[in-house]
Parts: sequence; C-alpha cells; structure tokens
Amino acid sequence: MKEGKCPKCNSDNVYSGVEVYPKSGPFGSNSIPISITSIAALDNYVCVECGYLERYVAETEKLHEIADKWQKVCFPASTDNTKE
Repeated sequence: MKEGKCPKCNSDNVYSGVEVYPKSGPFGSNSIPISITSIAALDNYVCVECGYLERYVAETEKLHEIADKWQKVCFPASTDNTKE
C-alpha cells in the first residue's frame, strides 16, 4: 500500500492519510494504546476501489516502546497430525 498498489485488488487507486492531522483525535481515534501513559499515532492507507485498509505506526520510536510493553505473539510449534 505504501507504494500505491492495493494487495487485495491490485488497484493503484490508493490514498494516504499520512499528512492528515491531528493523527490522534478524541479518545485516540487514530491511534493505539501502548501503555497507560503512551499512545502511537497511525498512518492509514485506503484503496478507494475495494475499501482495503492498512495502518502503520507513524513514529518509529514507538515500535521499540511497543516491543518493550506488549506481549510478543509466538507461533505454536508445528504439529504433524498424519499417522505414519
């Protein structure tokens, strides 16, 4: 999406809200909470053909804060359900 191409429908009719301010409105409407005292503003990319949306954390330093505060998602060990 950041390159202007929709991964869902391949349209090049993608628009960005990167320059739209304020990034975090009332009640953090365009942000995600990191902790009780910190939020991360989001940049939105929307395909106006199919409505697909991608969101990215706007400030890279917030990514480190997320890694420190949030629980990491771990994929379960692969299980083979076939019998030999």
